Amino acid sequence: MLTLDDFDFELPSELIAQYPAAERAGGRLLDAAAQEDIIERKVSDFPALIQRGDLLVFNDTRVIKARLFGKKTTGGQVEVLIERIAAPRRVIAQIRANRPPGAGTRLVLENAFAVSVAGRAEDSTGFFALDLEGEGEGDFFALLEKYGRLPLPPYITHPAEKEDEARYQTVYARHPGAVAAPTAGLHFDETLLASLKARGAEIAWLTLHVGAGTFQPLRTHLIAEHRMHPERFHIPQDTADAVERARKRGGRVIAVGTTSLRALEAAGQSGRVQPGESETRLFITPGYAFRIVDCLFTNFHLPGSTLILLVHAFAGSGRIREAYARAIASRYRFFSYGDAMFLKRRDHAF
Repeated sequence: MLTLDDFDFELPSELIAQYPAAERAGGRLLDAAAQEDIIERKVSDFPALIQRGDLLVFNDTRVIKARLFGKKTTGGQVEVLIERIAAPRRVIAQIRANRPPGAGTRLVLENAFAVSVAGRAEDSTGFFALDLEGEGEGDFFALLEKYGRLPLPPYITHPAEKEDEARYQTVYARHPGAVAAPTAGLHFDETLLASLKARGAEIAWLTLHVGAGTFQPLRTHLIAEHRMHPERFHIPQDTADAVERARKRGGRVIAVGTTSLRALEAAGQSGRVQPGESETRLFITPGYAFRIVDCLFTNFHLPGSTLILLVHAFAGSGRIREAYARAIASRYRFFSYGDAMFLKRRDHAF
C-alpha cells in the first residue's frame, strides 16, 4: 500500500525559485528521457530533442486575478482565493478567516463588492460556494480583473509584482479561468515555439483551468484515500484529430505540463481522445496505465504532492528519484518559476 513517505524528499529551501529566469527559455532542462544517462541541457535546447512528426500539446488557459481581501460585515478580516468560477455569479473559493464563515455570511471584498456564503462546496472540505450580491455588479470575471490580485503560489514569498503579471502567464494564454499557471508552459516564448515547428513538430491546444487545489498537499497518509478536486477542461476536435494523426505517422504525443497530460488522459480513457468539454478528478498514481501521452515536459514538483506521484507513475520511481537527486545536487531551481525536465513514459516501472 503506497503512502506519502514513498514520495517524500528533502529539498533545500534556497532551491525554490522566487523569480523567473531572465528569459523564458533561459532556464535549465534536465533530459531524463534517454534510455541511459540523464543529460543536463538548457530549455533552449529542447527543439533538438523533438522528432519530425511529434505532436506537442499545450494548455492555453489564462490565469485570473483570483486573490481578494476583505472583511465580514461583523468586522473580521478575510482572504479569499477563488478555486474556480462555477457560473458568472458563483465561485468556489477557499476562505482564510479567524473562524470558518457559516452559510448566509456576507463578505465585502476589496471595499468594492459583496458576496454571500452559500455554504460548503459540494463534498469538499476547505472550499465554499460564494454568490455575487447586487444587480449592477456585472460578473466575477469582470470583478476579478478589476479588483483581484494575482494568486502566486504560497511557496513564492513576495507579493505579486508587475513583472509577475506578465511572467506568471504563458505567452499563448487565451481562455481565462485558471487560478494557477500551467507552469511548464512558462518556459516557452515565440522563438522557441517557432523552433519546434521548424523541427517538423505539430502543435495543438487544449484548455484545463487549473484550480487552487493544485496548491494543497495530500492530507491522507494512504495514497488511495486521497480525492482530487474537480477541474474542467476542453479539448477541441482539432486537437483530438491531431493526436490520431501523430499516432498514424509514428510521432510521439508530448504533453507540455501535467495539466495537458491529465486532460489528454482523462479524455482518452477509451484509448482515443474524445473532444469536447468535461470535468476530471483523475488521480494518476504508480500503476496507472497511460493511454495517450508518450513524453512529458514538466517543472519539478513538491514533495508529497499529487504531481510528484504523477511523474513517478509516468517515468518510473527509480528514474524520478535519480533525476530529482541529480537536480538537487546540480542546484536546479524548483517549482513554478523553476527549471524543467523532459520525461519518457516507462510502463510498469514503479
